[in-house]
Amino acid sequence: MTSAMRVQAQGTQAAPATVYNHLMSGMEKEIVGAADAMPADKFNFAPTQGEFKGVRTFGSQVKHLAEANYGFFEGWNIPGAVKDDDIEKLTSKDDIMKALRDSYVYAHKAIDTINAGNAFTEMGTGERKSTRAGLAAFCLAHSMDHYGQMVVYLRMNGIVPPASRKGGM
Repeated sequence: MTSAMRVQAQGTQAAPATVYNHLMSGMEKEIVGAADAMPADKFNFAPTQGEFKGVRTFGSQVKHLAEANYGFFEGWNIPGAVKDDDIEKLTSKDDIMKALRDSYVYAHKAIDTINAGNAFTEMGTGERKSTRAGLAAFCLAHSMDHYGQMVVYLRMNGIVPPASRKGGM
């Protein structure tokens, strides 16, 4: 919990951007930490034993998360979005990690726009119809799903995820 959140008296209304940015920062720490923990020569690792046919490689999981951090906030008029195709072309761990970190900067900028007046106002159309609060929450849930997959890949390579290490998160 951030110091700003701890200082507020119980019952005080928290700004939606503060709440969602706090949650996003926690998810960011876990995902970036896990991605950093995988050696560059293992970024192309994908399980082959068991029910893993057709799964993404570790690096593809990381690229997918970077793409999603832009995609969930598409249409929010936040400058600096990167196209999925540009992320898909990346091959080196360093480039993929930069794209991931940049995507979190973008996601935080989008979340900064959430306020009490617009958090639950519907936006989008069809299946993409949601609210800013809903999209931010779904981005977090989606991230947790892929973080879990990253953890499996790390452990299959004998690596304890940073958040699981003594003194971790």
